[in-house]
Amino acid sequence: MPPGASDPEWGAVPAGSEASIAVHWPEEARLPPPVGLAATANVRDDGLRTRFRERGFPECFRECADLLTWMHPYAATFDDANPPFYRWFVGGSLNASANCLDRHLDLRGDRPAIWFVPEREAAAPIALTYRTLHARVNALAALLRESAGVRAGDRVTIHLPMTPELPITMLACARLGAVHSVVFGGFSGEACGRRIADSGSRVLITMDGYDRAGRRLDHRPNADTAIAVAAQAGRTVDHLLIWERDPGTYASAAPLRPGRDLLLNDVLPAFEGRAIAPVAMPSEAPLFLMYTSGTTGRPKGAQHGTGGYLAWAAATSRWVLDLRPEEVYWCLADIGWITGHSYIVYGPLSLGATTVLYEGVPAHPDPGRPWRIAERLGVRVFQTSPTAIRQLRQLGPDAPTASGHRFRVIATVGEPIEPATWRWYHDVVGKGEAAVVDTWWQTETGGILTSTLPAIDPMKPGSTGPPLPGIDPVILDDDGKEVPKGSGRAGHLVLRSPWPGLMQTVWGDPDRFVTTYFARFHRETENPTWRDWPYVAGDGAVLAEDGYLRILGRLDDVINVAGHRLGTKEIESACLSLPEVAEAAVVPVPDELRGKRPVVYVSLRRPSADPRATGERVTRAVETAIGRFARPKAVHIVPDMPKTRSGKIMRRVLAAISNGSDPGDVTTLSNPAVVEEIRRIVAAAGSEGS
Repeated sequence: MPPGASDPEWGAVPAGSEASIAVHWPEEARLPPPVGLAATANVRDDGLRTRFRERGFPECFRECADLLTWMHPYAATFDDANPPFYRWFVGGSLNASANCLDRHLDLRGDRPAIWFVPEREAAAPIALTYRTLHARVNALAALLRESAGVRAGDRVTIHLPMTPELPITMLACARLGAVHSVVFGGFSGEACGRRIADSGSRVLITMDGYDRAGRRLDHRPNADTAIAVAAQAGRTVDHLLIWERDPGTYASAAPLRPGRDLLLNDVLPAFEGRAIAPVAMPSEAPLFLMYTSGTTGRPKGAQHGTGGYLAWAAATSRWVLDLRPEEVYWCLADIGWITGHSYIVYGPLSLGATTVLYEGVPAHPDPGRPWRIAERLGVRVFQTSPTAIRQLRQLGPDAPTASGHRFRVIATVGEPIEPATWRWYHDVVGKGEAAVVDTWWQTETGGILTSTLPAIDPMKPGSTGPPLPGIDPVILDDDGKEVPKGSGRAGHLVLRSPWPGLMQTVWGDPDRFVTTYFARFHRETENPTWRDWPYVAGDGAVLAEDGYLRILGRLDDVINVAGHRLGTKEIESACLSLPEVAEAAVVPVPDELRGKRPVVYVSLRRPSADPRATGERVTRAVETAIGRFARPKAVHIVPDMPKTRSGKIMRRVLAAISNGSDPGDVTTLSNPAVVEEIRRIVAAAGSEGS
């Protein structure tokens, strides 16, 4: 994003050097990996990294492809004839559904592929074996083909909650060679409709309702909105296929439209027992679209290919998460995001593991729920986001100690995790026994790019770790010059070589793909190759002397204070160093003397008897960690943060309140009422200061 542009998440972004983020965090001491993993892990020595050094590129990635079953062998590992539009495992064909299901039937057909845990704790977990999942996917694939006319290459939009019907639908599409576009269940009908229109989908699959935070939500009306929005953009949805949360009971107030709407649970019995041969898809054929927010406000459809993506999802699941077929693994994320695609569905199932699918809110009915689930199902590998970790720590700091769970590996994903939260995760959730893998990657990358390998790399709180095998990161300044490791200077995180999981393009907009991810540091040469097209992640980072990366967040998530560009994550981390602070969010506001000043919002673990004194402690923490120039213009103690239903703090809402502007539509937030409460708190603080 150019300096001074408007971002839907952050509002106005101050102009200035994009990579000159001030860095003040101290380096943390490294902790050795758990001793027990050294003898049992999938990766036990650094020979893997040796095999993947640059001189082995690109043939080293055959090791990833070898984890899959190919219907026809590939002729070339890599093709960069048209950089940066790369092709992987060229000439080969395979099917993602067959790799996740069919090839496991003989060895582990009767083992659980998915444990589904309903939000209602009184409802027992449900095991779907590989054989059962295979049968259900085949039945739905037959219905899609014969009742909706779905064929290879068609796009199918899926707007479902976290129930087994979601991975079943994804795998049924993949079986037919159709391109699925999963829209996060918490998105509005309007957001879903825009994605339908962009993808050119003519089939929408949804559900009547689902359980969330103790309530049954009526999800079905979103489909009518989505179809209307898509129609306004010129795309007609011919088929609306509706799952029932409780089969045989249509629980939505929205009426059905004859000729378009179909209750899947009513018609699927006619397709039971059908066997649909998986369609052999070229390795470079698109598998799915995953829409990610763009700085222009228009979502980008990240297009991921079948062979390269699946190989990278499988390899990273094996290397970093150390997944094994005989164990139970739980990623507490949503399949509506890329984490759920790669590390709930495709990665674990391609390796024959057992993956847990949880329907509801992590802390419902209380913050001990995740640890009770983990103990009951015997979960050995666990993954979630720092946001979820902070929330669980706030609500139940001692809850994990009451559980008998025993994790081998615990992973974080989605955002930087500050050292204090990391230590609670390690000491309390992992009980000091589990390896913490702090992963960094993006929707566009398809899978993890930097992380410690749990059995061989020391852990460092606040740092994601070294690059994975085959990944070649570098930190560049604004002029494209390399920032030396150990210098303590931040810059652009750039990846110099491609990998199989990298997205193929932006759906329908190849120019946007080039300008967004490659143009910044592209080198003009007479015979361009992949070496001339480094991938620009858009994140700021620092590379330590030991080769460990510390991710500072998006480079547009910065505040220019009197010429000092401060990463908002850095300020938030300082706030979170106080034991009473549960969550922190920082937004910029104009300042007559300094250009911009940070305004801090914090929620507390328990109500404060003296909010003013708490605010002063927050200010001192920022000054101590960063310097007096970073002193917040204001600190607001709020009852909760405005959040999406996935738990993401909507900083654009806080920025709008701080800057006296309209925060826009807040009805899709999980807690819209808190917006008015925060507005009153900010207004009262303003009147006191005037």
